[in-house]
Amino acid sequence: MRVRPGAARTAVGGRHGDALVVCVTARPAGGAATQAVLRAVAEAFGVPRRDVTLVTGVTSRDKVIEVAGPPVALVRRLGELLGA
Repeated sequence: MRVRPGAARTAVGGRHGDALVVCVTARPAGGAATQAVLRAVAEAFGVPRRDVTLVTGVTSRDKVIEVAGPPVALVRRLGELLGA
């Protein structure tokens, strides 16, 4: 994922290379942007926040996030979001 903190609105969708773009209004201070990203991703994939885990990228704009759920549904939704 490619994170854009400090955006005008929170949105999940689009591409940055091969990565999914996640825009959040939160600033990167104190981990606020990372937490906002995890909430936005959970909402975009239709899963509870507890099913979204940060794997790598705590302080980076490039993050690897794991989303728990039915693989077929998650892959389909990812394709929809990347095409946005």
